[in-house]
Amino acid sequence: MSTLVIVESPSKAKTIGKYLGKGYVVKSSIGHVRDLPKTNKDAVDIEGGFIPRYIVSPGKEKVIADLKEAAKKADAVLLASDPDREGEAIAWHVAELIKGSNKNLKRIVFHEITEDAVKEAIEHPRPIDINLKEAQEARRVLDRLVGYDLSGLIWKKVRYGLSAGRVQSPALRILMEREREIRAFIPELYYVLTAPTKLAKSGEVPFICLEQPKDKKEAERIKKAGEENNWEV
Repeated sequence: MSTLVIVESPSKAKTIGKYLGKGYVVKSSIGHVRDLPKTNKDAVDIEGGFIPRYIVSPGKEKVIADLKEAAKKADAVLLASDPDREGEAIAWHVAELIKGSNKNLKRIVFHEITEDAVKEAIEHPRPIDINLKEAQEARRVLDRLVGYDLSGLIWKKVRYGLSAGRVQSPALRILMEREREIRAFIPELYYVLTAPTKLAKSGEVPFICLEQPKDKKEAERIKKAGEENNWEV
């Protein structure tokens, strides 16, 4: 009985292969195996509900063929890409491509490349987290629609070389709104009143008046009231 383990990088595959030994074959997808095409026209079906149209990443045909062949010979396949949304998406894409070769597909995750962590993960396989995969998919689609389409529009309407992005554009707006607040700010004069007091054990302790009068006469009135009256804490 043999198990195929698929990770992202060749170096991880080599290390994990040493941990698992006989009964396991460890292969690498070498990162993503599918992505959106470079032309926006074919990348996302906007009218159909922003559905991405994936193609095999250039140069990955041989990698996929190798994974399919290995999956045919295995009794089970463990998808062990990284434990984040990108890794979950890679696991899903690999599963979509090789499920015709092997239906016994499970997802495993580990947060460190140690023998104990890898073997613990193998003991607790799970299905692919579709929510996490769709989170990556939404980010990828937004990056493409905002980054490609909006940047192209800005080149035409504003200036060539400018760019827009899913993260940078909202961040730029936040910065600009704050800058406008700073420029629109009108300084106002106000008085801060402090009353230095001396305590036997603590020494000098300053008390600050909660009121901050903007008028000098009002500040003088508060000061005078403080000096002429007895106060207790």
